[in-house]
Amino acid sequence: MLYIDCPYCGKRSHDEFTYIGDATKKRPDGAEKNDPAWADYVYTRDNPRGPHLELWHHSLGCREVVKVLRNTQTHEVLGTGRPADETPLPKAETKP
Repeated sequence: MLYIDCPYCGKRSHDEFTYIGDATKKRPDGAEKNDPAWADYVYTRDNPRGPHLELWHHSLGCREVVKVLRNTQTHEVLGTGRPADETPLPKAETKP
């Protein structure tokens, strides 16, 4: 079972949440509002392996958006916060 620690409600089952998407994807600014920039923003997605910042909606709880740092290989939740919170990605582990 995957548990997400909602900053508003506390630890809850992932069944209460709806995945929104990549929290690192930036919307095009005014100078970039053209078809190729929007197509990239809407349709191009990375498929990261390891720690990844995501946005989840607490749809069956407080209905707030939560930023989740999750390892996509193990599904382990490494951290959570509000969307405006600074959530740095952990440094990559180096093997000897």
